[in-house]
Amino acid sequence: MDAGYRERTERVEFEVLSSRAQPVSRSRGRAVAEPEDDIRTAYQRDRDRIVHSKAFRRLAHKTQVFLAPEGDHYRVRLTHTLEVTQVARTIARALRLNEDLVEAICLGHDLGHTPFGHQGEHIVAQFHPGFRHNLQSVRIVEVLERLNLTWEVRDGIANHTWSMQMPDSLEGQIARYADRIAYINHDIDDAIRAGILAENELPDEAFDVLGDSHSRRIHRMVADLIDASAEGDAISMSTEVFDAMGVTRDFLFEHVYLGRGGPPTQEAVELIVLKLLEYFEKNGAPNDEGFAPFEMEIPGDVDERVRAVDYVAGMTDRFALRAYESVVGELPPGVGVLE
Repeated sequence: MDAGYRERTERVEFEVLSSRAQPVSRSRGRAVAEPEDDIRTAYQRDRDRIVHSKAFRRLAHKTQVFLAPEGDHYRVRLTHTLEVTQVARTIARALRLNEDLVEAICLGHDLGHTPFGHQGEHIVAQFHPGFRHNLQSVRIVEVLERLNLTWEVRDGIANHTWSMQMPDSLEGQIARYADRIAYINHDIDDAIRAGILAENELPDEAFDVLGDSHSRRIHRMVADLIDASAEGDAISMSTEVFDAMGVTRDFLFEHVYLGRGGPPTQEAVELIVLKLLEYFEKNGAPNDEGFAPFEMEIPGDVDERVRAVDYVAGMTDRFALRAYESVVGELPPGVGVLE
């Protein structure tokens, strides 16, 4: 097939995108060089590789905030990822930046999240200091599934969390902001749906600055970011909106994220994750056998603690429950809340 399709897309980028955008033809490339595709650009191929990965499919069964809720409309990691992508593409298009790059970063940003949400990540980090879900996401695409993504996508995934340096590209910076915009808004929505938070309990800044409804808050944040980022060499927000978003996020961490679930639930999660980590460190983590249908090609040249972390961090909530029951023989008290 003639490579003209891809080349035409690459030419169009220079005609349509802002001079601040990251055109795919100027990518730093892949760690392992490979021939170009006839139709898709490198960033489009990255997006497709992520969507077809095992880690991406597992996001459908990983907790966002609520541990295996009974309702059908609570977010999980997959729906969160799709909402982040939608927000980010809206921003990228308005600023005439590279939507394909933004999309690939957003779709891959949470591949490394553990089962059981924030609490699961905290327990894994205690077991293996230095563990971070963003770095585990990079490890998945580089080592565990060997997707061989472009440098710009890996940079955006690694640095999407605010504890890291700012991503190199404006597209990566958009993904970083879009993640926060999305989870603040949908986690408020889910908390209200679950009855653990009333909208009038939100901090004053959430109403006075961001708005009095889900749609108004998202529009305020997105519009403010677009206006503040229309010129210059960085993605930003106004001080007023950024500070209000921070106050709202801190409120959610205190009232929703860290305190979600009573002591029996939190103790059960800690027991499950820690027991699995200790068991697989001692007995070895399987690759394709032993705990089907969970499959992961874990390199054989790492120590057993790292192999255990790779294996357990990759589990879905429901698979972690089955693995624990297989290892111990029964589920711990308080686990009924998780099923």
